[in-house]
Amino acid sequence: MDPTTQAFLAALIGAVVAGGAVLAWAISDRQQSFVPAPEEPAVPPAVATVLSVLRSSAVVVGEDDAVLKASAPAYAFGLVRGNVLVAEELTDVVRQVRRDGQIRETELLLSRTDMPSRHVTARVAPLGSRMVLALIEDRTRERRVEAVRRDFVANVSHELKTPIGAIRLLAEAILDAADDEEAVKRFGGRMLTESDRLTRLVQQIIELSRLQGDDPLEAPVPVSVDDVIGAAVDASAIDADTRRISLVSGGTHGLEVFGNAEQVSAAVANLVANAVTYSGQDSTVLVSAKADDNIVEISVVDQGIGIPPGEMDRIFERFYRIDPARHRSTGGTGLGLSIVKHVAATHGGDIRVWSVEGQGSTFTLALPRHYSAHHQENSA
Repeated sequence: MDPTTQAFLAALIGAVVAGGAVLAWAISDRQQSFVPAPEEPAVPPAVATVLSVLRSSAVVVGEDDAVLKASAPAYAFGLVRGNVLVAEELTDVVRQVRRDGQIRETELLLSRTDMPSRHVTARVAPLGSRMVLALIEDRTRERRVEAVRRDFVANVSHELKTPIGAIRLLAEAILDAADDEEAVKRFGGRMLTESDRLTRLVQQIIELSRLQGDDPLEAPVPVSVDDVIGAAVDASAIDADTRRISLVSGGTHGLEVFGNAEQVSAAVANLVANAVTYSGQDSTVLVSAKADDNIVEISVVDQGIGIPPGEMDRIFERFYRIDPARHRSTGGTGLGLSIVKHVAATHGGDIRVWSVEGQGSTFTLALPRHYSAHHQENSA
């Protein structure tokens, strides 16, 4: 090979080597200057699967307080909006768990301007090194039931003390007036009145305790509306006669409802007794029934004192009375309308009221109708 060719080949090889070196340097420099961004922590597949079917509220929160995953109830409950944990109280607990890695269980009152306050229990635990899992259970209904139970016990205690205290005082009066026959008769009659009040209160408390779950009836049977109305009218007849109140029954006869005879009778009897109690002398109380498709409506109409508009929403509360001072003379317990409301609920019906203060009231108990075999044959 001549010297010229050798020189050309040497120059070409040098150029290739130099270009490869430059290219290698450039690639190395690019690799060194490129630093991949840190990946977002991924929710473990098993946790994501559980959250997708969980019926309670659950939230997985990342290290920047962003929500990475949440169950559907958490969104429906209003705990999460987008990827933000709305409840600041819960966010504070999440941050505490992230700092020290300790599992925390606490009760919180979540207050928001656009939603009613909620009592919740939250169990918050670390999930790996960068995430926190919060499980939230709504306890609002339980707290409300507990409050109602406490109020009920307090009211029962108060109501029982009145007739029991009266009976004790009257018994002492009888002992002191043992030689006075007239006084003994007078005090004895009042003791009977107070004992009747006590008996009625205990009976209604028992009835209400059976009904307050509003559970559907297990074994409903046909109940004669005529018999129910007749029994209710008879139960209040003496009180009505004493106050010169006319008790009139009417409407459609031969109707039947589907339910529990004892409960329906108690509900209608309470409505009639209330109507007599709050009606003036020489007035009329009308008890009637009518059928409307598959519903039977039993109405009790009085010409009594009526109900103020502001009290209409509260008259079915236990122990609530429009005129607390008046029940001492009437012997009312404040449980009658509450029993009616629960009877309607357990039978799949409802109770409606119309009233004008000073003119009277109409209570209408609507219950599912039962068709007799004779009626079904005629309709076929």
